Amino acid sequence: MDWAEFIALHIPTPATISVEAYEGSGAYGDVYAAAADVTPCVVEQTRRMVRVQTQDAAGAEQVSSTTVYAPPGTVCPPGSRVTWAGRTLRVLARSDISAHGLPLPEHVELSLE
Repeated sequence: MDWAEFIALHIPTPATISVEAYEGSGAYGDVYAAAADVTPCVVEQTRRMVRVQTQDAAGAEQVSSTTVYAPPGTVCPPGSRVTWAGRTLRVLARSDISAHGLPLPEHVELSLE
């Protein structure tokens, strides 16, 4: 079962998020790609502690207020901006979730501040 089939069967109203992928730092600050809509997604507003993924591997921990489950292949590295429901949040951590041969869909998990 792929992500789209899973969402169609189990999520009556999937969400659409807008992602501005982080591309690095420039002379005038952080650089982001143009906003791109990503759908279908599942957005869960749950507070949990996550280890922030940074370039320097500092390993800081921060509270994530929102988790987004997105289609596989979603381009959204840590530091990217995600807009949903009128709020713009920064990506703290990203995980690619594999099915490991089980009848579950592969997807991307984004932990947002």
